[in-house]
Amino acid sequence: MPLQVTIVTPVEGPAGARRPLELLESALTRAGLDLRRVDAEGRYFEHPGMLADVARSSSAVLYVLHLNAGEPSDESAVRAAAEFVQSVRTHNDRVPILLFGEQLTARKVPQSVLSRIDGVVNAYEDTPDFLARKIKREAGHYLGQLAPPFFAALMRYANDGAYSWHCPGHSGGTAFLKSPVGTVFHDFFGENLLRADVCNAVEELGQLLDHSGPIADSERLAARTFRADHLFFVTNGTSTSNKIVWNSLVGPGDIVAVDRNCHKSILHAIVLTGAVPIYLMPTRNKAGIIGPIPRSEFTPEALRAKIDASPLIADKTRRIRLLALTQSTYDGIIYRADELRANLDGVVDALHFDEAWLPHGSFHELYEGMHGVANDRERTGRTVVYATQSTHKLLAGLSQASQILVQDTSGGHFDERVFAQAYRMHTSTSPQYAIIASCDVSAEMMAGKRGRALVEESITEAMEFRRTVIRIGTECSGWWFGVWGPDTPPRTGLPERSEWELTGDAGWHGFEQVDDGFTMLDPIKVTLTMPGLTVHGEFSTPGTPSIPGVVLARYLAEHGVVVEKTGLYSLFVLFTIGVTKGRWNSLVAELHRFKSAYDGNATIERLMPAFATAFPMYAGRGLRDLCDALHATYRDADLAELTTAIYTEPVEQVTTPAEAWAAMAAGRVEHVPVEKLAGRTTAVLLTPYPPGIPLLVPGERISASIVRFLRHEQILAARWPGFTGITHGVTEETDGGHRTVACLTGR
Repeated sequence: MPLQVTIVTPVEGPAGARRPLELLESALTRAGLDLRRVDAEGRYFEHPGMLADVARSSSAVLYVLHLNAGEPSDESAVRAAAEFVQSVRTHNDRVPILLFGEQLTARKVPQSVLSRIDGVVNAYEDTPDFLARKIKREAGHYLGQLAPPFFAALMRYANDGAYSWHCPGHSGGTAFLKSPVGTVFHDFFGENLLRADVCNAVEELGQLLDHSGPIADSERLAARTFRADHLFFVTNGTSTSNKIVWNSLVGPGDIVAVDRNCHKSILHAIVLTGAVPIYLMPTRNKAGIIGPIPRSEFTPEALRAKIDASPLIADKTRRIRLLALTQSTYDGIIYRADELRANLDGVVDALHFDEAWLPHGSFHELYEGMHGVANDRERTGRTVVYATQSTHKLLAGLSQASQILVQDTSGGHFDERVFAQAYRMHTSTSPQYAIIASCDVSAEMMAGKRGRALVEESITEAMEFRRTVIRIGTECSGWWFGVWGPDTPPRTGLPERSEWELTGDAGWHGFEQVDDGFTMLDPIKVTLTMPGLTVHGEFSTPGTPSIPGVVLARYLAEHGVVVEKTGLYSLFVLFTIGVTKGRWNSLVAELHRFKSAYDGNATIERLMPAFATAFPMYAGRGLRDLCDALHATYRDADLAELTTAIYTEPVEQVTTPAEAWAAMAAGRVEHVPVEKLAGRTTAVLLTPYPPGIPLLVPGERISASIVRFLRHEQILAARWPGFTGITHGVTEETDGGHRTVACLTGR
């Protein structure tokens, strides 16, 4: 990486002051440094994008400060310098900042500036070439210290030029060069990635399975950044992180309390461990958005009542081994974790926050008290707290980059020896070292003030997008899109925490039961809504605008915008630390184009030619006509009510998930047609996509409502190919005539 020095000249100096700077610039160029010049008027708070770029892309910053022997202009110049330094330090607390001027001393430069810079360079005290070497040394030292331990070791190894005699067999990429298609692969991914794809035999890189060497050093640094007692990198995604936590704690017959709308990996963990689950039931609005679990579900009395009511638990006196909670939900609902930690301490042996969608929570005061692990807060006495996070979802990790955070009790109940065995059970002996490096780097990116700045940018961009959508809706004629969330004032800047906390008297969320001061909506999780359905399940009348979410999602995908999740009349877009103004403004522009196409009833083949080619039955249909017809299908079936009922109705447990899976593996199942499923016991997870939340767990009774939903899904697939979802666990038979679900034989 080249050394880039940014030279900031806030104002024109006195006559003759430019010459020393020109001499220094020439010397810096001779020293091999890249120069970038930034001219501004000193009002740096008006240029946040410029400041962020200077802070993140510079190897060193040289700020030109002209002082005129005590003249009044000195005060404003020093004030501008202080503002600049403070603003840059908000984004980067490590980049070298040096002042350049004539006769700069501590008497003239205030402590507020001196305490945040790395040096002072006076024009006439040394030669320009010497000063250039000094600046180059500062920049080189900074750049050399940027990489955290494992990434630094991996770069050293990959750049060493040593021959590889170990696996993988491509030997640093050379095998690919022996084939034309392999050469294309090599050129696409680049030599660095392939040289860094190594075997665990390379001892100098440490061992992921043993948490040794540079890997252990990086995990310790990451633990400090994320305020955990222990932090472990995982290269198989948070699905695997969840299973590691569970296998380290739970055995056959143990009672576990689980968020009913948890990720399927938690349910897989129940199957693997042989645990007996009791479920915490969330609310849900009629637009298909999952709401919070009521506070009352977490009380010792409520948990004990669930144990007493369970037909699968013989010994009603047993303690709950583990309670798992989705924090945050797919749609952005997060709980007051501090309250849960305090209230559940001693009630459950371990508390597991599945924070796949909340790795940013510990870096900004907006989320204070809303994330599970923080070892600077009061410790629990008996309950060990775990959090599993997908750094690849909202931070800068590669796909499958994940981490496990642990906060021990005041008495030290965390058994790292048992945890290590569970970790080895689920971790590959051939991990992808690029993923480990991305875990390392994504943690380092969040260290110090950098993490807060990155998260604040995400929040700010999400708020600007929300406010833009709301503003356009008040200005444009006819219909427009909305955003699910509180009606925040049309100001700029960060949101008020109180505005995003859910309350029972707020109508915007649509949940029937909400506890004040218990949950909040994360503003970076943006649900874009469209006309056709309210959060209370009211469909728009025929002839009024109605835009099913799947139609807009199809349109956006063909125009280069891929959304995270699709609802009946909503889309979910995620504002990660990688989202930019250009990206979300492009989305707004695309929404305008869709509206124009809908209002003009443009044909499908003109709007979505690739889709029309794949599904020629839609050729010649107008966009508005298509939306109206699909909307009528949804309305006639009252899908809002149906998709709510199947997730909120009581569940009948027949056998444990592990016993149901054992029957499946042994072949003691029969594949029952959908229309005959009512009353049967499923042997598989039934998971509709979207939204990807399991509907039934192995060992549970299939209700009439679920059969009605599956049959309607079948009808939609036949009538509206290309515009329907799919339920995992339902098998399309080879004859194409019917769908089946594996059920326990005779049950």
